[in-house]
Amino acid sequence: MMNFPTTYCRLLGCFAIQLLLVGLAGGQSLESGTPGVKSDYVLQASDLLRIQVFQEEDLTREVRVSQEYTIVLPMIGSVDLRGKTLRQAEEMIRDCYDRDYLVNPQVNVMVLDYAKRTVNVMGSVNTPGAVLFPQEEELTLLDAISRAGGFNRLADRKRVKLSRTTSEGTTEAVEINTEDLIKSGNTKSYILQRDDVIFVPERIF
Repeated sequence: MMNFPTTYCRLLGCFAIQLLLVGLAGGQSLESGTPGVKSDYVLQASDLLRIQVFQEEDLTREVRVSQEYTIVLPMIGSVDLRGKTLRQAEEMIRDCYDRDYLVNPQVNVMVLDYAKRTVNVMGSVNTPGAVLFPQEEELTLLDAISRAGGFNRLADRKRVKLSRTTSEGTTEAVEINTEDLIKSGNTKSYILQRDDVIFVPERIF
């Protein structure tokens, strides 16, 4: 691998093309999404991380991911973690240190405190309001409705609305027939992102 100068490490190595998996910044289509590996957690803004480099104690840091999904580390400066999993973050940080400062560094990234991620489930459910994501896991549309107490007796399960604000600030919305999802067995469709809004309307009699 070529030995890029430090500035190129920051511009190229630390700001590589992002693999947008989940999170607000992803702008993932409302129609898509399949559950990922639970252990391969995608980092979120406000997560508190512990960064360790083996046999380099002076480089150990506890840092919180900013709202721009960046952290600042000794020597390499700002690192963009938008859309990165823990393993991808380790690889990126290792590459940055390896490129200019250390020989074959061993980097470990741990989450000390998880950012709170919620979605809002409104309308004809038994306990409407904010629903927390389980730590290190994804949350599906039907899971969120279940955590909100499930549909009440007036719910129109054929016209559930899912709304999301994209990274460009626009709002996307899709109407979902959850009865069809359940009948088809496709209950893991519609992976949610933080701050999504689910609205369950009442049936029209």
